[in-house]
Amino acid sequence: MFFHLIILLVSLMSFLRDLNVFSCDNNCEEKPVFTPSRLVVKYDDPTSANCSVCRHTCLNSLFGLEKSVGEITTNGTTISWTVDRMTEWDTSPICYYNYDGHQCCSFLNVTLYQLPHNVSISFVNHSGPMLEGHQYTLQCTVLDVAPVKDLTVTFYRGHTALGQRQSNNNKEKKPVTKSFTFNITPSIEDDGVQYWCEAKLELGPEGPRHPPVVMSQNVTVTVYYKPHLKGSWHPDPVITLEGNPLQLNCSAVGNPSPLYTWTFPLASTPVSGRTLLTINSVTTADEGQYTCSVSNDVGSLKVKFEVVVQGLEYGTTTTTKTTTTSNSSTSSTLHRFIICFMLLFSALV
Repeated sequence: MFFHLIILLVSLMSFLRDLNVFSCDNNCEEKPVFTPSRLVVKYDDPTSANCSVCRHTCLNSLFGLEKSVGEITTNGTTISWTVDRMTEWDTSPICYYNYDGHQCCSFLNVTLYQLPHNVSISFVNHSGPMLEGHQYTLQCTVLDVAPVKDLTVTFYRGHTALGQRQSNNNKEKKPVTKSFTFNITPSIEDDGVQYWCEAKLELGPEGPRHPPVVMSQNVTVTVYYKPHLKGSWHPDPVITLEGNPLQLNCSAVGNPSPLYTWTFPLASTPVSGRTLLTINSVTTADEGQYTCSVSNDVGSLKVKFEVVVQGLEYGTTTTTKTTTTSNSSTSSTLHRFIICFMLLFSALV
């Protein structure tokens, strides 16, 4: 019974001492100074700090350093604190001294960090190809990172940063797994693009010179979109002469690859599978409307061409023949005149 009483008394004294330390004055005129004033330590690494308790006020008074891990050594009014392997997630050493029935103290801010064990990216409730113009949610999951309050996640499309996300948990110091989301609406240009994310610990000037970064894998997306014409198209009629070749272009892009169907005046049934429609020598019977239908699983479009075939004019041909006959008659008359003149000249001589 007496032994239990002694244990209870020692525990109570320890509690009162801790209570006194934690209720000490950290705004006193000459308070202890830690060097460095803040520690940023990677989990399982060694660390150390010194506390200069005071210059004058603490002489001949009780002073010390409260800690939950590590060892201390004292040299005059300077206390050194060292830890071989920092594994205490919530620790804050307190350097203090007594004066006039009070305690003056300073807290050492210690941040223990751990890089994520893994960073991954995926789509929420979706797999396979995406549809143009629909909204999808990217999710970046960061596994076992600390402290989460210093974590910044950035989403990327190729080399372009899309946006950043941060945690609103400012209290948790131990490693946690956290997921962040970002909405995207893919377009044609996103087909084949790679998305990824990175997790960065922004630990401040006392942290590593280059903030620790862990990147996810790349996820390549396939975007399905309805057909779009490759080149320009004009609604003006296509005018050609009878006997000339005719070529109509209906090339389009789409995913999945589009199918083509043509309907035109001389086709009894639609013609499939061609982007170009070619007629080597058109006649007036080929005149009319040509319709190209392009479709895939996402959508379709129709392109209409109005073809006008101009026939050869008979009058032009006749005039040309008449002119040729007249020229031949004139040439014959001139020839006879020259012969007669030569005969006459010979007779006179």
